[in-house]
Amino acid sequence: MTWTSKILLTGIMVAIGLSCGQQQKNEVQKRTNNNNNVTAKDILGNPDFPAISYGGYRQNSRDIQPTVDELKEDMKILSAIGIKILRTYNVQLPHASNVLKAIQELKKEDANFEMYVMLGAWIDCKNAWTGETPDHEVESEQNEGEIARAVALANQYPDIVKIIAVGNEAMVKWAASYYVQPGVILKWVDHLQSLKQSGKLPKDLWITSSDDFASWGGADSTYHTKDLEKLIKAVDYISMHTYPYHNSHYNPEFWWVPEEEKQLPVIEKVDAAMVRAKDFARSQYMAVSAYVESLGVSKPIHIGETGWATVSDGFYGPEGSKATDEYKQGLYYQHMRDWTNASGISCFYFEAFNERWKDAGNPNGSENYFGLFTIEGQAKYPLWKLVDDGVFEGLTRNGNTISKTYNGNKEALLAEVLEPPAGNEPLTNH
Repeated sequence: MTWTSKILLTGIMVAIGLSCGQQQKNEVQKRTNNNNNVTAKDILGNPDFPAISYGGYRQNSRDIQPTVDELKEDMKILSAIGIKILRTYNVQLPHASNVLKAIQELKKEDANFEMYVMLGAWIDCKNAWTGETPDHEVESEQNEGEIARAVALANQYPDIVKIIAVGNEAMVKWAASYYVQPGVILKWVDHLQSLKQSGKLPKDLWITSSDDFASWGGADSTYHTKDLEKLIKAVDYISMHTYPYHNSHYNPEFWWVPEEEKQLPVIEKVDAAMVRAKDFARSQYMAVSAYVESLGVSKPIHIGETGWATVSDGFYGPEGSKATDEYKQGLYYQHMRDWTNASGISCFYFEAFNERWKDAGNPNGSENYFGLFTIEGQAKYPLWKLVDDGVFEGLTRNGNTISKTYNGNKEALLAEVLEPPAGNEPLTNH
């Protein structure tokens, strides 16, 4: 697809998105206050239902599960910033079921409390995480139980669970520890769709898989298989991931400062780079859209993950692509919300809170710092204005009131902004 075609397609998508978004809003307003009547079709792509990826873990290990009271604390914070849809990742651990319990309790305490869940069911290949060689042609014996648990929770909480996602980055080949072939995901998507048809799952529950844009056909043709085509036709919508942040290391051409910008002040260079980052994400979205359309399929496509970390001592930090700081996170968050809201695309922004278990052996690893909030409950730069607006009044996390990072000192924040590299600049971690 040429860039001219991409720009034209984007314009069409925005216009269609605005129209569809208003139609969705009108339909939802016609419904009763009974949340059982709100469906995935109503909330996905509707800017009145902002989405986020959520993990409530506060410690270095997931062995220490957050309590229901701690999860309720988080739900109130997320509700305060307008979030209406959460994405969870597995039902192997108590976390997801406790999130649902927390939401249910909050709804009983306050009839106006509203929160829905995209429930993830984790999918692995045989021998994943065992120390043995992963067999990417055979699925794990654990998958059947994971799907069964997701079904049980969807039936237990039909007013909250509106989506089941089969697998997380389970088909992309760089997930070398556990990825499976598309046929495995297709098997379980078909199973869940058959349960809907037979009345064993709510008929309006939407089924998807949440995976990298490449896994949905947006990259090289090695992913373009018959089973992927069948999967695209089987899901109710496509949930794709896009990470310009990671690509600032792996595919950095969009990130490098072009010749005509080299004389700009640092902040103007950063501002321009973050626009390019948003355009990079949009180009991956359009690549998936183009592939789906090439199959003769018309299906909603939403963003299941995208985000920007605020600390890194590795590929994305001062010795790498220099992509990492709170100022850049703030710009990326706003750019992505503006674009997706205008285009009728749900964006499950990654993620709500920092989680230190993700790279427990490296306290400064970027995976620990994608949150819009710190573990202690400080709001990062993207949310400073909401602190000023008083939306967190009376709310706490871990006993702490919600305050701003850097004590709200923007000069101190800007002093730590890293200048994106020029294309010919040697980088230690590249």
